[in-house]
Amino acid sequence: MRIRGQNYRTLWELPEANGIEVIDQRHLPHRFVTAALRTPADVAEAIRDMWVRGAPLIGAVAGYGLHLAARLAPDSRVPAAVAEAFELLAATRPTAVNLRWALRFVADRARDARTPDEVRQRLLDAARQVVGDELERSRRIGEHGLRLIRDVAARKGEVNVLTHCNAGWLACVDYGTATAPVYAAHEAGVPIHVWVAETRPRNQGAALTAFELGEHGVRHTVVADNAGGHLMQRGSVDLVIVGADRVAANGDTANKIGTYLKALAARDTGVPFYVALPSSTIDRAVPDGTAIPIEERSPDEVRYLDGLGPTGPARVLVVPAGSPARNPAFDVTPARLVTGFITEDGVFSSDELRTGAAGR
Repeated sequence: MRIRGQNYRTLWELPEANGIEVIDQRHLPHRFVTAALRTPADVAEAIRDMWVRGAPLIGAVAGYGLHLAARLAPDSRVPAAVAEAFELLAATRPTAVNLRWALRFVADRARDARTPDEVRQRLLDAARQVVGDELERSRRIGEHGLRLIRDVAARKGEVNVLTHCNAGWLACVDYGTATAPVYAAHEAGVPIHVWVAETRPRNQGAALTAFELGEHGVRHTVVADNAGGHLMQRGSVDLVIVGADRVAANGDTANKIGTYLKALAARDTGVPFYVALPSSTIDRAVPDGTAIPIEERSPDEVRYLDGLGPTGPARVLVVPAGSPARNPAFDVTPARLVTGFITEDGVFSSDELRTGAAGR
C-alpha cells in the first residue's frame, strides 16, 4: 500500500535480521512514525500497547519475537529463552487467535533443530513464512471479495461498503482483510465508496482506515458509529464488510466492539453482512462465541480522546472527572447474522464454515 506516494508494508526486517521495524500506529493519522523492535520485550510492548494491532499483524510481529529471543540468548539458554518469550508474547492480547497460532507455528518449526544456530535460523525462516503467508492470504481475500463487489456494481453502478474498525493493510502485512476487496475493486476500476465507522473508543476507523483509504486514493466518508443503521435504512449501504479477531468453529465472530450492532442493523434492513478473514483466524478448538475470551482494556480509552490540537497532539477528557468507565474491546456476532465469510479459499456460509469447508 502507499503512504505519501511510497509503497509500504506494516513491518520489515532491520539489517542482518537483528530486529524489525514497524509503523507505530499510535501516531496516525497526524504523524507517520516508525519504531525499531530489537528484543522480545520490545515486541511484547508494541503488541500490548497497540503500536501494532490487527489479528494478522500481531501474529506476524510475534513470530519475530521468538527469533529475537533466540538471537539474543547464549547458546545454553536458547530453548529456555524461546519458551519464556512464547509465554510473554502470548499474554499480550487474549482475543485475537492469530497471536497464539503464529507463535505455535514458528516455535514448532524449530522443535527438532539440533543446534542453537539451527534453532535461530529456523525461527527466522518461520517468522518470514508467516509474513509471506499472511500477505498471500490477504491478496486472495481481495480476489474473492472483488467478485461480490462486481456483482453489486453490475446492478447498481457505484458500490457503497460500510466497514467497522480497521481491518485494512495496517492490520495486516498488506492489502488487509475487510479492505482487501475494496482495494482490489479500486485497482480494477470498479466505482466504490466506503463508509468508515469511527470505531470508538480508539477510533481505529476514523484514524486508521480513513488514513489508508485516503493515501491510496479510495473514496470514503467517516461517520459516527451510530450512523450505520441509519445509512442502511436509507439504502446507502450495499455491503457491510468487517474483519475478525477470532472466529469460533460454528462461525460466531469476535471483532471490535460495535460489530454486533452493525450486524443486527444489516439483518433488519436486508443488507449483506460479510466477515473477511484469513483461515488463521478460525479457531476450531473453540466451539462457539461464548468460549472466546474478551479483552478488557483500560477505562481511560473511553474517558479520553486523542487528537490534534492547535499546538500538536492532544489528549482530552470527555466524561465527568469522577465517572467510571468500562472498556470491553470486542463483541461477538452470532453466525446466524453473517451472510458469508470471505477467506483466501473463497466465500463460505456459516454452515460451510461449521463443516470445515473453510480453513482446512
